[in-house]
Amino acid sequence: MSSTTPRDEMSFLDHLEELRWHLIRSVLAIVIIASIAFVFKDFIFDVLLFGPKKKSFITYRWFCSLSQTLGQGSSFCLEELPFRIQSRTVAGQFSAHLWTSVLAGFIISFPYIIYEFWKFVSPGLYEKERKNARGFIFIASLLFFIGVLFGYYIVTPLSINFLGNYSVSSEIFNDFDLSSYIGLLRASVLASGIIFELPIIIYFLTRVGIVSPEFLKKNRKISLVVVLSLSAIITPPDVVSQIIVSIPILILYEVSIVIAKIVTRNQDKGLTNV
Repeated sequence: MSSTTPRDEMSFLDHLEELRWHLIRSVLAIVIIASIAFVFKDFIFDVLLFGPKKKSFITYRWFCSLSQTLGQGSSFCLEELPFRIQSRTVAGQFSAHLWTSVLAGFIISFPYIIYEFWKFVSPGLYEKERKNARGFIFIASLLFFIGVLFGYYIVTPLSINFLGNYSVSSEIFNDFDLSSYIGLLRASVLASGIIFELPIIIYFLTRVGIVSPEFLKKNRKISLVVVLSLSAIITPPDVVSQIIVSIPILILYEVSIVIAKIVTRNQDKGLTNV
């Protein structure tokens, strides 16, 4: 398909063909980064993945220091994580290596994926819209990476600390399967990354008229319940962890209201911008 074909003259099949090439390039980027990550398995597993299971992990040390600063002694200091990680299937370690590399490929190539998405949708926008939304790729990527870091340094350690120390009987020793451990970390990181995209999602929903600032303000109480539910899903069932995770989500919700107000005000003025 010729790249010079005007967007308004393209047929439905032409749009699908263009979307297919955007998807192919995105997948190719993930594969290339995943291949590089596959080679650096020692760093990815020993340093990144298994970092939160070590009591020397920076988050545990930070909570311990905070506890002592607040006069709580060593109440938040981690003494041990009494569990082991094992692989109980023949292809367990190879499978974990492969899919962890794919996950790393997706996370690292996220800005390029957003770029391909933007290239697909931007021809359907007005020139003024494209100019005013140039920061979209940077902002969306920044929010995603902040969410990933939040999931890795906050959600994951809280979950591992709670579940690793949880016991119903002294007769039971925690032997976590490798896939279960990686699944917990993957869910925490990706869920946090997606949740931190809330302002971007609200921006688009406001642009198409699905939500409004009044709607968001009116449903603050409902949003609080939703936030607490999300926090309960991605964190262990203890109040402290849920509060820690809920705070940034509530802040993002308030930021989303401000964004919705800006979009609505500009639409009322006849402008089309971020």
